[in-house]
Amino acid sequence: MADGRTARWGKGMGASEASAFMKVKVPEGAEEVKGAVQVNPQEDIYLLSFVTDEKSAVGIAEGLRPEKPLRTRNHDLPPATELFGHLGLPEPQTQKGARWAGVCPPCVGDKRRGGVGWIEIHVLELDADSTRVYMQAF
Repeated sequence: MADGRTARWGKGMGASEASAFMKVKVPEGAEEVKGAVQVNPQEDIYLLSFVTDEKSAVGIAEGLRPEKPLRTRNHDLPPATELFGHLGLPEPQTQKGARWAGVCPPCVGDKRRGGVGWIEIHVLELDADSTRVYMQAF
C-alpha cells in the first residue's frame, strides 16, 4: 500500500525529469538514455544514465564544479539499496575502473542547481569510443 511513508518509483518520471532537476543536458547523440525518480517521504532521488564519448562525460563531470576531479575509488561492496538496477544497469560503485565525483551545489555556490542538495557522477569507460555516465541527485 502506498501511504507516502515508503519509497516508490515515480510513474512516467524518467530521463527528462532527472535531467531537468539536475540541470544537466544529455549530450547530442548520447545512447541508452535512461532515468527514473524514486519518490521518498523526505527527498526524492533522481537517476540519469547514458552512453556518450569520454570527452563529453568528463565535461559534464567538470561542469558540476566538484571540489576534486573525477577519481577512482576503492572497489566498493554493492550498496544497501540498488537504484540503477531499476534501470537495468549494474550499480556504478561495483564496476571496476569507474571514476567518481560528488558535489553539494549550494556548498560550492552553484546557483544553477539551487534545489539540488547533492549530485554525484560515475563515469565508466566501456571501450575506446564510449563511456557510460551514471548520475544521481537529491
